[in-house]
Amino acid sequence: MKKISKVLVANRGEIALRIIRACKELGIKSVAIFSEVDIEGIWVKKADECYPITGDPLQAYLNYERIISLAIKAGCDAIHPGYGFLSENAEFAEACGKNGVIFIGPKPEHIALFGDKMASKVAMKKIGVPVLEGTDEPILDKNEGAKIAKEIGFPVIIKAAFGGGGRGMRIVKSAKAFDEMFDSATNEAKKYFGKEEVFIEKYVENPRHIEIQIIADKYGNVLHLGERDCSIQRRHQKVIEIAPSPLLKEQTRKEICRVATKAMFRLGYESVGTVEFLVDEEENIYFIEMNTRVQVEHPVTEIITGVDIIQRMIEIAEGDKLKFLQEEIRFRGYAIEFRINAENPQNNFFPSTGTITNYLTPGGPGVRLDSSAYSGYTIVPNYDSMVAKLIVWALDWEGAVKKASRALDEFYIDGVITNITLHREIVKDADFMAGRFNTSYLDKKMELFNLQATRSIEKEEEKISFITNLINKIKSHKLSVRH
Repeated sequence: MKKISKVLVANRGEIALRIIRACKELGIKSVAIFSEVDIEGIWVKKADECYPITGDPLQAYLNYERIISLAIKAGCDAIHPGYGFLSENAEFAEACGKNGVIFIGPKPEHIALFGDKMASKVAMKKIGVPVLEGTDEPILDKNEGAKIAKEIGFPVIIKAAFGGGGRGMRIVKSAKAFDEMFDSATNEAKKYFGKEEVFIEKYVENPRHIEIQIIADKYGNVLHLGERDCSIQRRHQKVIEIAPSPLLKEQTRKEICRVATKAMFRLGYESVGTVEFLVDEEENIYFIEMNTRVQVEHPVTEIITGVDIIQRMIEIAEGDKLKFLQEEIRFRGYAIEFRINAENPQNNFFPSTGTITNYLTPGGPGVRLDSSAYSGYTIVPNYDSMVAKLIVWALDWEGAVKKASRALDEFYIDGVITNITLHREIVKDADFMAGRFNTSYLDKKMELFNLQATRSIEKEEEKISFITNLINKIKSHKLSVRH
């Protein structure tokens, strides 16, 4: 297969900028696209070429026929989808191939398989991967669902069969609540994914959410880049990600990595991907889903391994073999990623929009910031609320937490409300500092964190007010002396 010389980035924001940077280091030209509200996007300015995509700001990034046509006109060899939007659209991947454009990602059949939660669960079960007890086929009938839930035993979880990211997902703790939760889950599934089908499985209480980063070439070479702990979540959506997991037992770590790697080898998977598991209090592991794309949280893995995941994706798409063996991967230290979102944690995480008036970023050793924001940048309501990803690294867990606390204290964004204050409270929490957390951690502590954040904000406002008054007094004194 010929070398890729020009890539169209079918995405926006920080991931578009991340891909553009990877292309530049590989000597590959990059092409950015932008909707009418993204014309001032920094990724647009950083790419070698850029082209507008008209129409609804959200749908513009989903019209793959127009995007492929644009890539061909621009002379692109390949398209990188990033995450979100078209990244897990099998039809898009297939259409790229039919039009002679390389899709930088897995084969369409694998995207289709793992995009169907039921089919992927059945496929993984067949090759010996442990899964949670539940339905093997999507369902629409509420009465049938209630019967299945009763047979499994409460609590159960209802999940959208053709979605992810916590959408279309409801926990049901009793038969009395089932009908309402079923309707809520199917309605949300239809809204976000266009399909109402759901599946039902046993709900594991207080688990850890552990995912394994897989990387595989076209020649049957499959290896892992270790695990990430994504247990700190809100409404099943990740808030903080860590590599490696601070409290995962070494025996469990080896087993979960072995299971994920073997499964992807058996299925003939290519490119990068993430196999996600729940780990219960007895260290039992259960497959939950596979993401056939680069993850938002990929930087923490890059930092502890030194492997550039985006560049490896591109090289695998070119037909290159992996450049290293499993035993050559070295894991060093701890990395933590904080998703900085434009939302108000003290108001049920209500999204915040507007123009950033002041943007002061952290730095120093062991600090990485992936962002496309800047002072003067406008956060629009059309897209996800993430503004930046703050990633810190240190040789040990204690050092990583201290680094995080320092970096978060340096990070200031004015003009829009963000969740930085929440992150500052989390890193001061005794359980977090000890590495003790599971998927219920944030729900249990949210009220306390909000109370502490309110007090911190009040103190900060008092400090700012005092300094402002002091400066005004000094200015006034100087004026009176001159006169």
